[in-house]
Amino acid sequence: MLNGIRIIEIEGLGPGPFAAMHLADLGADVVTIHRKGGAVTPGMPERSLLDRGKRSIELDLKDPQDLKTALALIAKADALIEGFRPGVMEKLGLGPKTCHDLNPQLVYGRMTGWGQDSPLSSVAGHDLNYIALSGALWYASPPDQIPQTPATLVGDVGGGALYLVTGILAGLINARATGQGTVVDAAIYDGSAHMMNLLMTMRQTGNLSETRGQSMLDGPHWSRCYTCADGGYISVQCLEPKFYATFLGLLGLSDDPQFLNQFDRQHWPELTRRLARIFAEKPRDHWADLFSGTDACVAPVLSPGQAKDHPMNRRQTWQKMNGSLQAAAAPRFSNQDWQAKPSPTRGEHTQQILTELDHSRESPASSG
Repeated sequence: MLNGIRIIEIEGLGPGPFAAMHLADLGADVVTIHRKGGAVTPGMPERSLLDRGKRSIELDLKDPQDLKTALALIAKADALIEGFRPGVMEKLGLGPKTCHDLNPQLVYGRMTGWGQDSPLSSVAGHDLNYIALSGALWYASPPDQIPQTPATLVGDVGGGALYLVTGILAGLINARATGQGTVVDAAIYDGSAHMMNLLMTMRQTGNLSETRGQSMLDGPHWSRCYTCADGGYISVQCLEPKFYATFLGLLGLSDDPQFLNQFDRQHWPELTRRLARIFAEKPRDHWADLFSGTDACVAPVLSPGQAKDHPMNRRQTWQKMNGSLQAAAAPRFSNQDWQAKPSPTRGEHTQQILTELDHSRESPASSG
């Protein structure tokens, strides 16, 4: 879908590389500028799956000649992605003004936690900090437990990378229509707060309380996970009465008067305890089989490896590609089949990219 779009990514961590991977998955030509002689980030592989489908060039942006090469790449790009603290790109000589002087249509994507201009813009932070301060972490666990979310999903990826991708795509459309580029200020703090708006609609009807455990989705016995006899987990979220009725029927609780008051908050704690005892009697797969294919809105909690082996994965969402377990591109398109491309080694395409730049600089006369 993005064939013909060139993205320059300045090597960074987490949400920036994820956003660039997503754009590469969609067909963009993503060129990553890796630090020349830079070491692999601790805990990360030599070939990161976040680099799949990209091309890599190694440059030292503090070296005048390499900086000139970076500017030449940016001059012919449609968009740029960087994830440094505010002011760093300007100090390198690669700030928005410099880049827009070279390439007025450039969409300049900036990925940070706190935003370019905020009271905390110069302060370090990570995924959990950003979503804690934005409000997105508040409902992340049962009321008697410390708030915790799957690492990176709500902040770095959901509130960060995907909002950066949205901003870049919107900027590309606008640039094609107007000839004018823009700066995308994608802050994880902003994006994770924005994602709360679906929940905030419930506040309009009194179904979202700031007291944890008293809201429509974070307090009921029918909206949580339970521990099974084998230590596995089962998820339950049958919000609509007809689905709740199916759930009760399969558990043999349709005639229990206490369970019939689905939305009576005073009964939620006791009904939670009762369901906890029921689910603890059998292993996870027993419950998964019981509810499979029904509208009870119950599903087992699987690890990524278990998800790969589940019948639902006939969609090939989880795949073993290039030796690594990873998820395929999303969303899908009716006229395209996506195939994973390998991740490059650092600097693998340096000579290729430099040759392309040399050819693009040649005039028709000199090339003849």
